[in-house]
Amino acid sequence: MNFVDIIEKKKKNIELSTQEIYWVVNSFVNNSLKDYQMSAFNMAVWFNGMSTKEIASFTQAMIDSGITYDLSEVKGLIADKHSTGGIGDKTSLIFSPLVAKFGVKVAKLSGRGLGQTGGTIDKLESCPGWTGEISDHRFKEILNEIGISIMSQSSQVVPADKKLYALRDVTGTVDSIPLIASSIMSKKLVIPANSIILDVKMGSGAFMKDLDKAVELSKTMIGIGKEHNRNVSVMITNMDKPLGRAIGNAIEVKEAWDTLNGNGPSDLEELCVTAAGLTLVQNEVFKDLKTAKEELLKVLKDKSAAHLLKDFIEAQNGNFDVIIDYDKNFSTKHVIEVFAQKEGYVSFVSADQLGYLSMYLGAGRATKEEEIDFSAGIYLNKTTNEFVKKGEVIMTLYTNRDNVESFKQKAEELILIKDKKENEELILKLLTS
Repeated sequence: MNFVDIIEKKKKNIELSTQEIYWVVNSFVNNSLKDYQMSAFNMAVWFNGMSTKEIASFTQAMIDSGITYDLSEVKGLIADKHSTGGIGDKTSLIFSPLVAKFGVKVAKLSGRGLGQTGGTIDKLESCPGWTGEISDHRFKEILNEIGISIMSQSSQVVPADKKLYALRDVTGTVDSIPLIASSIMSKKLVIPANSIILDVKMGSGAFMKDLDKAVELSKTMIGIGKEHNRNVSVMITNMDKPLGRAIGNAIEVKEAWDTLNGNGPSDLEELCVTAAGLTLVQNEVFKDLKTAKEELLKVLKDKSAAHLLKDFIEAQNGNFDVIIDYDKNFSTKHVIEVFAQKEGYVSFVSADQLGYLSMYLGAGRATKEEEIDFSAGIYLNKTTNEFVKKGEVIMTLYTNRDNVESFKQKAEELILIKDKKENEELILKLLTS
């Protein structure tokens, strides 16, 4: 095979064979296919797309570029969950105990955050000692013992995707739906889960900016799942506003704990209960979503799943007591209250910008080398569509950095006070296979 013949076919929108796609991926990984050649391939895909068969082959070729996990020793059904990112998104920490409570195990690979969105691994590491660097054997042990385990994604998992994403990032091909879908699904399919729930974020705080594109991406990922005999469901959710009230690391783990104890924000509760409900229906624990959600709300009310979050974190060497006694362990040098300048209904310029503000406070990293301050973050005393009186606190900033006036000014610039409530739904669409 040679690249010229393959790129000619792709230019003319002629379907590539599985063998040709494997040749492209393997040649790129072993450096015999150069960056400029792969850039041309990516751009041809951007313009012409890929067929269902091509996407399935491309996804499998990326999976086969690295290691996969054998969970045959894990007893019972296994579920996985993925979110395309979002501000205040700590749903995995609530979803997992809810699903495990009903006997479906949650096995996940997660990553760190970069830029305005926080990573699940960073949030969990706010519990001193917690590690996602565990052996395959320990991963399976914890799944059997607790029903939840989250591992750090190793460099050996889908190395083709890591290399390909870095190239897409600098060649204007990040927003190709076949390439996005295969990137996400290749990392999900290395875990042999019976069901996968995907939370596709749409809006200002997310990568997908409109509903049509989010639906197209969702259907493409469901199609990949079908080709690989996986049961995939998708929630398209609103990221024009932050999720919950907490934005940061330890502060989000605390909010997850509060939610599991029946004291969470309504939007966060709704999203987590819906995601868990879909997963339980996928795995035939309940016949329909309405019944599943009713039972899950009972679990939040009676707090019976909360201990599973604590048990899982402690099984991976984390000290969860710091979250239970949060105020004592996560105090900051500066606590900055931001007040309403007039009365009305709260809104924000964008969820995205709130995420960047939390990063500036120390809760995120602009580069991979930066260290995170687990105590830093934002608490929204008032959030979207809530009424505020002049002089009331809208948000509280927590930071150990000294740029107090600058942080306060940035926060004030992000607040909008409106005369009427905005008509916004949290869950915009549900799609199942």
